Amino acid sequence: MNKILIIEDEKLIREELQTLLSNAGFAVAHVTDFENTLEQIIAESPDLILLDISLPGQNGYSLCASVRRFSDVPILFITGRNTAMDELQALTLGGDDFISKPYNIPILLARINALLKRGQAVRQPGCLEYSGITLHSIAGTLAAEGKEIELTKTELKIMYYLFQHPGEIVRRTDLVEYLWDNEIHIDDNTLSVNIMRIREKLRFLGKDELIRTKRGMGYKI
Repeated sequence: MNKILIIEDEKLIREELQTLLSNAGFAVAHVTDFENTLEQIIAESPDLILLDISLPGQNGYSLCASVRRFSDVPILFITGRNTAMDELQALTLGGDDFISKPYNIPILLARINALLKRGQAVRQPGCLEYSGITLHSIAGTLAAEGKEIELTKTELKIMYYLFQHPGEIVRRTDLVEYLWDNEIHIDDNTLSVNIMRIREKLRFLGKDELIRTKRGMGYKI
């Protein structure tokens, strides 16, 4: 049974989510001590986190960034803040998805199930090499010139797909379908944010020019 950790300071919303998720067959835990949130995340070891932005003490943005230093657990922001900038910041700092309140229950459950499916996906075995870079798909890393960086599950799948099509233009729509199975609507910005994160990591390896954008078409390595 998958465990979901709710990090929401409004009691009524927290209890509503807990009831909803329990009835949907999930194990549910929640945070009430917002002074020691990270410690509770580590102790609960959830399969997915539902995270509000406006929290006492450390806000959801900084908390998400802190979690990403030690875990790639799926994080779904669920918040009353609904501007494009809010969503962009949430995704840039490591969030996997973003949904605003008031939420549609079937959509919320669909997004939760999609994130859990991605999180439990078995990594492809073996290593792939291209342009002096080695993709270790079991370890989930990229290595070049004695340096190595770790990838999130989504970043790993993106690089695996690109490494399987070297020299080809990979359409954005093909990547979105491969990553998210078209189960729910995925904002086009979500893919762009993940590509941006990968490029930042490639810069550390001295390979920031590996992924090239073909305007109006897609990406190419």
